[in-house]
Amino acid sequence: MPFDDSPFAAAGAMLDAMPRKLLIVEDERKTASFLAHALEEDGWEIEVSHTGKGMVDRLLSGGFEAALLDINLPGEDGLSITRKLRAAGSPLPVLMLSARGAVDERVEGLDVGADDYLAKPFAIAEVVARVRALARRVGGTGAEGRALRLAVGDLTLDLVSREVSRAGQKIDLSPREFRLLEVLMRHAGKPCPRSQLLSEAWDFNFDPGTNLVEVYIRRLREKVDGDHDRKLLHTMRGMGYVVRDDAA
Repeated sequence: MPFDDSPFAAAGAMLDAMPRKLLIVEDERKTASFLAHALEEDGWEIEVSHTGKGMVDRLLSGGFEAALLDINLPGEDGLSITRKLRAAGSPLPVLMLSARGAVDERVEGLDVGADDYLAKPFAIAEVVARVRALARRVGGTGAEGRALRLAVGDLTLDLVSREVSRAGQKIDLSPREFRLLEVLMRHAGKPCPRSQLLSEAWDFNFDPGTNLVEVYIRRLREKVDGDHDRKLLHTMRGMGYVVRDDAA
C-alpha cells in the first residue's frame, strides 16, 4: 500500500508557520548574548540559560527545534546533557560549542550524540549557518524532505516515528546511526564516498582525520545485516558505501 504523506505534509505546513525555538546554554554571558542576537536576526525565538542545571528536563519538555550547548557548564556539562537526551530517545538536534579543539574531544562530543561541533573561537556567522543546516535536515525541504518513509528491500526507515526495521524486526539505532542510515538510504543504489557521508551525516565540511565513518559503518552493518543471508550494506572499494538490495 503506498505511503500517504498528506497528513504529515499538512502538519509540516503548520509547523513552518510557527516560530522556531532554540535553546542556548552558554555560561559566557557575552558569547550567549552575541549568539542570541545573531540567531534572533535569523528568525529564531531564543531562550538562554547560563547553567546546565535542569536543562535536560527543559529540552525534553518539547517546543525546541534545536539546542546550542557549551561543553563546560556549571550545574551539568553539555556532554552529560546530550547523553541524557539521547538515552531518553530525544532526536533534538544539538550543536556543541567548546573551547576544546582537539580531535579526540570533538569526537567525544559527537559520540555522545551531538549532531555538530564548533570549537571556540568561532565566527558567529558560521554558527548561524550550522544551525540553519540542522533545521533544514530535520524539517526537510524540497523533494528529499517529503520522503518520510524510506525502504530498501525489507529494510524500512520511518522519519516520523524514528523507527527502523528489517523483515518486520525493529532495529535499535543511536541518533547518529539513524542519520547515517538515512543518508545512505536516500541515495540507495548509489555509492556514497566518505566525504559525502561526513558532509550529510555530520555536517562536516572538513575531514576530522579519524575513522569516524568506518566505525559507524561497522556498527550499522552489525545491526542492519547481522545474521541475514542477504546483505544490504556494501563497501565499494575506492568509491564509498552503498545500501542496495541485489535481489531486487
